[in-house]
Amino acid sequence: MTRTPAFPTVSPPQPEKRPVFDLHHGVTRTDDYAWLRANNWQEMFRDPSLLDAQIRAHLEAENAYQAALMADTAQVRKQLFKEMKGRIKEDDSSVPMKDGRYAYGSSFKLGGEQPRYFRTPREGGDQEILLDGDLEAEGKAYFRLGGVDHSTDHRKLLWAFDDKGSEFYTLRVRDLADGNDLADRIPDTGGGGVWDAGNDGFFYTRLDPNHRPSKVLFHALGDSPENDRLIYEETDPGFFMNVGGTRSNEWIMVGINDHETSEYRIMSASEPFAEPKLVAPRETGLQYDLEEGGDVFFILTNADGAKDFKIMTAPASDPVRANWQELVPHEAGRLILSVIGFKDHMVRLERKEGLPRIVVHDRNSGEEHLISFDEEAFSLGLSGSYEYDTEIMRFSYSSMTTPAQVFDYNMRTRERVLLKTQEVPSGHDPDHYVTRRLMAPAADGELVPISLIHHRDTPLDGSAPCLLYGYGSYGITVPAAFNTNLLSLVDRGFVYAIAHVRGGKDKGYGWYDDGKRAHKMNTFTDFIAAAHHLVAERYTQHDRIVAQGGSAGGLLMGAVANMAPECFGGIVAEVPFVDVLTTMLDATLPLTPPEWPEWGNPIASEEDYRTIAAYSPYDNVAALDYPPILALAGLTDPRVTYWEPAKWVARLRDRKIGDNPVLFNINMDSGHAGASGRFSRLEEIAFTYAFALKVAGKADLATTAPPILLDSQTAL
Repeated sequence: MTRTPAFPTVSPPQPEKRPVFDLHHGVTRTDDYAWLRANNWQEMFRDPSLLDAQIRAHLEAENAYQAALMADTAQVRKQLFKEMKGRIKEDDSSVPMKDGRYAYGSSFKLGGEQPRYFRTPREGGDQEILLDGDLEAEGKAYFRLGGVDHSTDHRKLLWAFDDKGSEFYTLRVRDLADGNDLADRIPDTGGGGVWDAGNDGFFYTRLDPNHRPSKVLFHALGDSPENDRLIYEETDPGFFMNVGGTRSNEWIMVGINDHETSEYRIMSASEPFAEPKLVAPRETGLQYDLEEGGDVFFILTNADGAKDFKIMTAPASDPVRANWQELVPHEAGRLILSVIGFKDHMVRLERKEGLPRIVVHDRNSGEEHLISFDEEAFSLGLSGSYEYDTEIMRFSYSSMTTPAQVFDYNMRTRERVLLKTQEVPSGHDPDHYVTRRLMAPAADGELVPISLIHHRDTPLDGSAPCLLYGYGSYGITVPAAFNTNLLSLVDRGFVYAIAHVRGGKDKGYGWYDDGKRAHKMNTFTDFIAAAHHLVAERYTQHDRIVAQGGSAGGLLMGAVANMAPECFGGIVAEVPFVDVLTTMLDATLPLTPPEWPEWGNPIASEEDYRTIAAYSPYDNVAALDYPPILALAGLTDPRVTYWEPAKWVARLRDRKIGDNPVLFNINMDSGHAGASGRFSRLEEIAFTYAFALKVAGKADLATTAPPILLDSQTAL
């Protein structure tokens, strides 16, 4: 590395080595730190106090070590938190959405960490608080609300909460007449439910001991959960399952899917004791989603080679595949993302040439029109409607410089009504910032999109530090959306950039296919190519780039750290999926079987084993001069278990050369999403930003715009 930031000389924790060996496909691996995985992890996720004392002592020592190394950033962290909190409207409220005689929304009170759910009369009036998240969270170290759904008769509220961070949600039912919860209490659910047509009960998913939604059940209000009727049980652990309804309240839909195959079963919402009917049996590689359309279902599918998806219809009375008829044909390069049906219209969200767009289809005339936008790069979201028989639908818009806006749109008259613009109480002037979209050449000739934002006064001579974010898995596209938090870095002279690497769907479904399984290396080399391009275009220098990614994006961080440590001045890996091979070899873990279509099955396939082994960060740690690395995790995380980053950090310290430190910050009271409160979450973001400032040589900057720019070689 050309520049080493100043960290105090403190000895890091040195966990004992207890070698464990495994043999697969003739390959023997040694894992010195496997003991950091709690043998009782299923029980510990429900009750963290059951964590083995030796493991707890090690994790607490890690927290003490990172606290010592980051102690000199205490002031800048306070300043960052103050700035980010100052950009949040503390008593913010959503625009209520109409449903029958009411309009429903959510809000925060001044100083509140959790949302409140409310309703008003349909045309406006006094708010009635239905559920106060802050009140429910009192006395709990962790609390997160799940789904909140009012009954169609507006008399009851079905709501869910998780108070461990392990994503085992408990369902409750609130009587809206008196505000009290009924006796019904159902633990270990997926976090939501769907009312039947008579509002006499609801459908929900039950999680098994390995945290998989294996059963859909119906609960009749007032009955014991032990008597809940089994609607469907999925016996293949490789499939996820969910249950949903339609806005017309006519249908209950059980969705079953992995990352490349889907299947639906449907039943009438008015017949909760009927057997669900199969729409189209699962066929490897066939994906389809159902959306209501009155006497038809709209079907979004990749059937018949429609790689970027097409829309078909089928009679609601018999929607089997033989009855599917094409409505919107497949168009290569135009990826259809989602569909919402209304009585007289159908709306689709699609992505073309890297940008999202909304298309409105008139069901009577067949005419279509686009909702247009002016900026070079932006983010769109469909909020839809509670109501099916309406001409009004809702969408959101933002860009990296434009605060989020919420619109109601009349699909018949094409009138667009701005309902709300995100307020930034401390002030925001879009003219102070520049946003760009670049194309970085990859080694194989592909062009990797980069969305970026910087302050207009930031010199583009290579001296600016850069936070480069990436994800690149599961087809997830990182939107070029407005984010008030990142302004704290941009106002200090940072360039903030998003590398839209393969593994997402930024350039169509093929962009996803080219970044998974046998092609996974493209995700990592694309990110490295983006870093090289930012340097070539004089936005920054390699030793001033701080790379950031979380979850599968944390895998990206671990891989590029091994492949090109010289390209980065620092790396932030949040809840990082860094022990990929070990996890994919363990079929008992919550997400392993459903993840095999994404990563490959190294148990059954030697080719998959060797593919994953070639990039799995934990397996490829070597005697390299790594940049400073910060790993973050949550103790009760069921998605990326805490022991993955704990082991990775231990191996990095054992094998690396050079003096750059590896820090591990584990939240002992949270899971995958980090702290649950909106302000406590800001404290975690302030910590990661302080690390980025520190390794970039700017941790002493406690002021905001206009940015104070330091010479590129300034040290702490």
